[in-house]
Amino acid sequence: MRNSVHDSVHTSLHTLVHMTGGGVALAIPRLVLASGNAGKLREFKRLLAPLGIEVIAQSELGIPEADEPYSTFVENALAKARNACARAKLPALADDSGVCVRALGGAPGVHSAYYAGAAKDDARNNAKLIATLSGIVDRRAHYACVLTLLRHEHDPEPIVAEGTWHGTIIDEPRGTGGFGYDPHFLDAETGLTGAELTLERKNELSHRGKAIRALIARLASEGDSPSAPLATTAAADVAPSKARSAADDR
Repeated sequence: MRNSVHDSVHTSLHTLVHMTGGGVALAIPRLVLASGNAGKLREFKRLLAPLGIEVIAQSELGIPEADEPYSTFVENALAKARNACARAKLPALADDSGVCVRALGGAPGVHSAYYAGAAKDDARNNAKLIATLSGIVDRRAHYACVLTLLRHEHDPEPIVAEGTWHGTIIDEPRGTGGFGYDPHFLDAETGLTGAELTLERKNELSHRGKAIRALIARLASEGDSPSAPLATTAAADVAPSKARSAADDR
């Protein structure tokens, strides 16, 4: 029996990359990751490398980042996946995520990466968030993640999976791991920030870990696919209650 989320996520993603729009198993040695985020690229490379699957950053193929003009994570994730898939002529996996603070009406939300300006800067983004929350008692927040998979450029049924991670925003940063808003995001369950959690524990709790499990469940529900039985097994294996170790997450 598998004893880690890491192994089971590898199995599930192996299922994921063998799916095509016609429900036919097809070995795909490469995927384009529709993201310019170095942290996300490292994470997905780690997840897929043991399968012998090459993850190519869209920048390596000269593909520019897609515009993200929409107000929802799912619309922006689909825009990124379509852009990469159409230009690379390869399956594309896109992730759009951010932190949503209740007292701020869900902000930074889809603007999380550029909250403090046009240039992505974690330190400035965090500083702006803490300044904006000055004097506000309600610090409830959650991370949100939407994953989208396009099997091919004209895929009419992209796979969409979502996950959330609840906590609160604290003024003083804690921890040296993670990235983004992790040092200021206090997990509701453990009392640790995202930057203090081990990579294993973080994957169990995080928005992206949950989105991956949701993606597996979606694959398992596609009963007409010959890969569905494998996806069902993988989905059972990655239940958080059975998790003991994992790949890292945001």
